[in-house]
Amino acid sequence: MKFPLLVGLRYVRAKRRNASGGGFISFISFASMAGIALGVMALIVVLSVMNGFQEELRNRILGVAAHAQIQAFDGDLQNWQAYATEAGKRPDVLAAAPFVQQQAMFSMDQTVRGSVIRGIDPALEDKVADFAKFMKAGELADLQPGGFGVILGKELAGALGVRKGDKVTLIAPQGLVTPAAVLPRVKQFVVVGIFEAGMFEYDSGLALIHIKDAQVLYQMGDGVSGVRLRLKELFQARRVASELSSLLPPEVYVSDWTQSHANFFRAVQMEKTVMFIILSLIVAVAAFNIVSALVMAVQDKRADIAILRTLGASPASIMGIFVIQGATMGLIGLGAGSLGGVLLAKNISTVVPWIERTFHVQFLAKDVYYISDLPSQLLWGDVIGVLGVAFVLTVVATLYPSWRASRINPAEALRYE
Repeated sequence: MKFPLLVGLRYVRAKRRNASGGGFISFISFASMAGIALGVMALIVVLSVMNGFQEELRNRILGVAAHAQIQAFDGDLQNWQAYATEAGKRPDVLAAAPFVQQQAMFSMDQTVRGSVIRGIDPALEDKVADFAKFMKAGELADLQPGGFGVILGKELAGALGVRKGDKVTLIAPQGLVTPAAVLPRVKQFVVVGIFEAGMFEYDSGLALIHIKDAQVLYQMGDGVSGVRLRLKELFQARRVASELSSLLPPEVYVSDWTQSHANFFRAVQMEKTVMFIILSLIVAVAAFNIVSALVMAVQDKRADIAILRTLGASPASIMGIFVIQGATMGLIGLGAGSLGGVLLAKNISTVVPWIERTFHVQFLAKDVYYISDLPSQLLWGDVIGVLGVAFVLTVVATLYPSWRASRINPAEALRYE
């Protein structure tokens, strides 16, 4: 192996015999290395940005939704304290909080909007969700039992045209049966706060009230819809939910965030995979430029190859020389691309604002997108995967020219020398 390695590395930095074509061959080699570097850098940066978006969206969703929740099949969970205590015994569970979740409509003047009503205990809810950091007006503690206060999502409040301190009418589907008809339950609530989670689904369709008020409004007595759980390890939610299900009675079930938002996160993961495949084509094109560079290099080194063959070099050794030459070119591109990609991914929060200021552009307008900054999360597993794929493509690109070099007939190559 020493012989092909030494000659292959020498050919990488050696000058071309053909002075008229040497510059062109060098340019193709440089273009191939630059293309691989740009492709690898683009892959690392794009995957890091998509990881950042995925993490940001996950945090926003799970700031409102639960990591896991215990519910009854009939929607009425009695003696919820026992279930919360049982779940709290597990080291994976950090906190538990009851909730009541029902449908309702809000009315303000001539405007009516449907909403999901979530009754919460403010003291416990703060331990399982991040509503406190989403509050734009008021706070969770403003929800008092019997006060009939409500905290609305920002989009819902905007659609109704209400602000903190205004009164809205809540219409519950559970009605009062009278001889004439079934009349819906109507109650006036005071807007005590407004939150903005950054997810349109919640900001436009979720309202929070005190759990005692929800129990009274929906005639649930001491029952609740379920118990929300916060877990120590987010990605262990499925395992914890499965283990809890086996410990609890059959009339209740445990679900986790991977089930309640499975389609959304599956779509994000699929998009990341598709982007990886598309951007890998850039690396593939650059890698196969090495074919052109090596074909010209083989043509330029025909006499050298013939002399090496007459001195006893085997076809496998000749093939190894050019595989090493092409692989070395690829490794140089991989090194430069990975270094640039890692540095850019780590500093994208600085680079993007500089580009926006310099060229007076805005990539993510704050009045259009909830996430107005490009988040980035560099995962070394992605970097290793990108480098592995790029290196394999590079090595594959060297095989055909190297095989052609090993098939050169020494007599034919030296006939006109």
